[in-house]
This record gives sequence, structure tokens and C-alpha cells, in this order.
Amino acid sequence: MKCTNLRNSDKTRSLFQSLIEKIGQRLTRAATNYENINRGLMRRTLYRFRFSLSATHRSLPSSSCSYKNGGSLPKASNSPATSSFSSNPRWVFTNSSLPPPEWVEPLNDVSEVVSSSRDLETSPWVAHILNILDGSSNMEANLDSFCITFLIKLSPNFVAFVLRSVELRQKPDIAMRFFYWAGKQKKYSHKLECYVSLIDLLSLCGELDCTRHVFCELKGMSFLMTISAANSFIKSFGSLGMVEELLWVWRQMKENGIEPSLYTYNFLMNGLVNSMFIESAERVFEVMENGKVAPDIVTYNTIIKGYCKSGNIQKALEKFRAMEMRNLQPDKITYMSLMQVCYSKEDFDTCLSLYHEMEEKGLEIPPHAYSLVIGGLCKCGKCMEGYAVFNDMIQKGCKANVAIYTALIDSYAKSGSMTEAIKIFKRMKNDGFEPDEVTYGVVVNGLCKNGRLEEAMEYFEYCRVKGMAVNPMFYSSLIDGLGKAGRLNEAQKLFEEMVDNGCPRDSYCYNALIDALAKSGSTDEALTLFKRMEDEGCDQTVYTYTILIDGLFKEHKNEEALKLWDMMIDKGITPTAASFRALSIGLCLSGKVARACKILDDLAPMGIIPETAFEDMINVLCKAGRIKEACKLADGIVDRGREIPGRVRTVLINALRKAGNADLAIKLMHSKIGIGYDRMGSVKKRVKFRLLLDS
Repeated sequence: MKCTNLRNSDKTRSLFQSLIEKIGQRLTRAATNYENINRGLMRRTLYRFRFSLSATHRSLPSSSCSYKNGGSLPKASNSPATSSFSSNPRWVFTNSSLPPPEWVEPLNDVSEVVSSSRDLETSPWVAHILNILDGSSNMEANLDSFCITFLIKLSPNFVAFVLRSVELRQKPDIAMRFFYWAGKQKKYSHKLECYVSLIDLLSLCGELDCTRHVFCELKGMSFLMTISAANSFIKSFGSLGMVEELLWVWRQMKENGIEPSLYTYNFLMNGLVNSMFIESAERVFEVMENGKVAPDIVTYNTIIKGYCKSGNIQKALEKFRAMEMRNLQPDKITYMSLMQVCYSKEDFDTCLSLYHEMEEKGLEIPPHAYSLVIGGLCKCGKCMEGYAVFNDMIQKGCKANVAIYTALIDSYAKSGSMTEAIKIFKRMKNDGFEPDEVTYGVVVNGLCKNGRLEEAMEYFEYCRVKGMAVNPMFYSSLIDGLGKAGRLNEAQKLFEEMVDNGCPRDSYCYNALIDALAKSGSTDEALTLFKRMEDEGCDQTVYTYTILIDGLFKEHKNEEALKLWDMMIDKGITPTAASFRALSIGLCLSGKVARACKILDDLAPMGIIPETAFEDMINVLCKAGRIKEACKLADGIVDRGREIPGRVRTVLINALRKAGNADLAIKLMHSKIGIGYDRMGSVKKRVKFRLLLDS
């Protein structure tokens, strides 16, 4: 059978391969006539053929073979057939002589025509069907019209091929409509490959509900599972975390005697890990270690990813080291998984050591790895080390980004090196990076912390003029800086301007102004602002309470401070070491050491045990010259078993030294007070700290 090849022209001319119609017994080949072929316009109207059949012709067959699950086309008769055509360019089929629709496949065999290493080419029908799949409301009607006009039906192979096409990759709705339209063709049934292609497409688009719907239909079919279909299903279901569906495919494989391959195991493990079934993934990994199919680098990366997602750094690092025992070299994916979890857990030392390992092994270091290392070093206050890694990154041809520059600027600013921070800021702009609002916020905050308020205000105004989104961080930094500089009126004015300028106030802004008011002795105004904060629905944080408690104690408003403490506890706000320090120091200085100790005891059942609580209290008492009370507190700590005597003795010696009582500190150091024992008959008693002043 001859194939007529038609080529596409520059004006999207798409001429069909001449319709090859197997007419059946005693029908001649139908001729196709195209009008306007030079202009390349394809007519979707089938030319009507007028057949003048000779006496030797027999009538058309009454029915054609159905195409179910890959059935073959009806074969043409071997008996000769002749035809004579009228000279009229339009031919007409009579109602009794229309040929049956032909099943079309997605690939054409052109080996008889073209000498090529590849004998299969994509059928021209594919492009035309894809053109019709436009998502319009009449898409199905257009498909019907097209197929009726050209007497074709789409085979299951064709449907699966179209569903796998790049054109439908991000169009799950159109793919679903096409799938169900194809299923309504006469004498048609979907093959397993059709479901494989559709579920793969839906999973890539993250369509969980649609995938479940199609899977329910698939379960009702009696398809024989294949290894390729199983791998595809496990990969698709795994990416969406569909564990029940994964297990169904696994059972189908077992029932059909299909042995899992390495890819099957890897897809299964990835699905379990994505669904956070880490223990199940561990069991699969153990089966692989003890079975015929050994884990590869992908398997190890998957289980390490699982441990990292669950926050189990220790097990992740154990598997990482176990790879070397199996002569498997970790790749950049392995290192990146570990570095990200170490960074999230603030284990910056391990993150840095992994980076150095990558360097030693000559692995390609992705830009994100540099971001993690530089960010970790900057958070640790190691700005110079971070800058060294930054320069190394630039020398290796890896481009920086705004986030890396911002981290470096912030680290230098917080370390007090504002000049270096500004240099990096200028370098950033010279390198072609445009600072965003976060970068400008960091610069403004740094300038305020370093007392360079005028420069900070200039950057602030520049951002406003340029129409940049000025966030609450700008305002909180400036309010805090102005408050610490004693420019309280300017701080209050800026605070009131916030809402007018379209910037909502957050707890940082409130806390900055409350802190400024409290430290200036304006505790009544601070309490008014505290009440306003609640009325406006802004969260009152533990820092808010700590500021006010400290300010009220300094103003000798002890009862009000204690009321605020009780309010904080009643609201379920967990006290911090700083908040208890403010309370305990205030109580100790007001002579209420026992009250401070009782509150500390009340916190213990809540799981709140400030480590330096007693040390802070002893320090403040010694500094205030209340040595006797400090010694009494030290005895109480030891008697209640809160701390070992040697530790308390060391704390008291340091507190006396810092308070200027060097003589008492030396006396305590060279005596057995606090740690020694006196025997009175058969009774052995510890030497009390209070004897320090009596002796």
C-alpha cells in the first residue's frame, strides 16, 4: 500500500497523508481530492465520491470488526477490485457504500518509502487532534465532527500517546475530557496504557482527587499488570502520597508474579517517604539490603531524605556514612539533603563540615549550598568566615543572590562593623543586584543599632520615595533607635504615622515604643499603650510583659508588676529566662527573696526551670550589698537540693568578686564554708554559707 507523504508549509500548511482506506471486500481504494493544495488549506469536508462500480463489484460488508483492547483492523480481501471514476472532481458515496471508520495509530511505518534508521514517524493525525484539544466548551463536538468527517476512530494506543504528549503535560482538565470522550467511541475500550498515561499526567500536576477518581475506575477493570505499568503507578501514587493505592499496585505485582526491580523499590520507597511512612520505608530498605536487589545511590538518598524530613539527623548521618562501606559515593543530592536539615536544626558546624567534604571530593556545589553555609556562619556571628566562603563562591563562577548579600550585611551590622556592612551593600549594587525591602530593612536596623540615626532616616525616606514596600521592620528599628537615643517624641510621632502610611503596627513596633517609655520612667504611658495593643488585636508577647515588669519594679510598683506576671501566666504565655530574671531581681531588691523562690518552685511543674535563676538572684543581692541575704539564699538552694554545694559556692565567690567584696571572696575560697562539714558527736553537719559573716 502506497503512502502519500504531505509536508507542513511555512503558513502552518498541514496536508494529510492521503487517506488510505481499506474498503473491505470488493471495494476499491477511495481517492482523496484536496482543493487549494498550493495555498495549504485543509478542508474538513470529505470530498464526496461517486463510484461507478463494475459488474464484478460486490456490495459492502454489513459490519466491521470491533477494536477492543488492541484488536486488529479488518483485513482487506485478496480478491481483485476495480473501479471507474467520473470526470467530475467531486465524488459521491451513496448511503449504502460509505466505508467504515478506520482505527488510526499514533505512529506510521514508513520503512517502505524512506530509508532511515527509524522506521516509525509520528502520524499527522496526532498534530490535528492536539489542535482540537483547546479546552473550549465545544471541544468534544469538534472531535466528533473531525472523526466523522475523515472516517477515523482513535485507537487506545493513539489515546495513550496523546495523553503522554508535551502539549497536555500541564492541562489535566483537557486530558480528562479527552480520555472520557475517547472512551465513548463505538466498539472502543481503554487499554491499561491509557490509564497509565492519564494517571502519570495527573500526578505530575498534583491532581490528587482526579487521580483517585481514575484509580477507582482502574480497580474495576480486569487488566493484567505489567512491570512498566506497575513502576509508573508506584511513581505516580508515591509522588502524591497515596499509600493505599501504592499497596494495591504492590499486591497486584505479587499476584501476577512480577518481581520488583531496583526502580520499583526506589519508586515505592519514595512514595512511602513522601507520605512520611518512614518506618515502612526502613523495612523496604532492609529487604533490599538482605535480598537480590541491592540499594543504589537513589535508594540511600531517598531514605536519608526520609530521616531528614522527620528531623532524625542522627540516623540520616548514619546512613550517610554507611554508603561509603558499600562503596557508594554520596552525590550533591545527598549532601544537600543533610545540609538543609542541619541548617534548619541550627547545627551550623555539621553544615559547614559537609560543605568542606564536598569541596575535598570535587563535587559541584549548588548555589543553595553556599546560601546555607554563608547563612549559618552569619547566624553564628562569624561574618568574616561567611565572607570568605562568599568570595570563594564568586571565584568559582557561582553567582550570588540578594539573600546572600543580605545575610552578610545583617551579620556585619549586628557585630558592630557597620562600615563593612555598608561596603557589602554598595558592592551588591555594583554587581548588578537590586536591594529589596528586606535588604534595606537590615541596613536601617543596623544603622539604628549603631546609633547612626540620621543615615537610617535617609535610607528610610529613600525607600518611601521610590515606592518600595516599607514594612513594620523599618518602623520598629527606627522607633527603637529613637527611643534609646532619648528622642521619644519623634519615636511616638513615627509610631502614629504608620497606619496613615499603610503599614499596620505589629508587636515589634509596640514593644519598641513600650520599652522606650518604660526606660524613660513613663510607665503609665507604657501601660496605656499596652492596653491599646490589646484593643487593636495585636499579640502581647512574653517580651512585652518582660519590659513592663522590669519597668514597674524599677519604679517600685511591685504589686502592679506581680499582677502583670500573673496575667501572663493565666494567658498561657510561657515565661523565659529573661522574664523570670526581671521578676526575681525586682523581688530580691525589694526584699522579697522568699517570694521569688516560691514563684520559681511554681514554675518547675510547668517544665520551666531557668538555669541561671539562682545565679542571677545571688549576683543582684551581692551587687546591692545584701551579702547576708545572698548567703541565706545560697543555703536554701543547697538544702532544697536545687544545686550542688560546690557550684553554689563558685557562684557566690564570683558574685562577691564582681560586687567588689574581694576580701570576702578570698575568705570563702580558702575556707570550708559551703562544702565542708563539722562533726558534733555522731552528727555531721554541713558548714553553712551564713557563717561567712559570723566568723
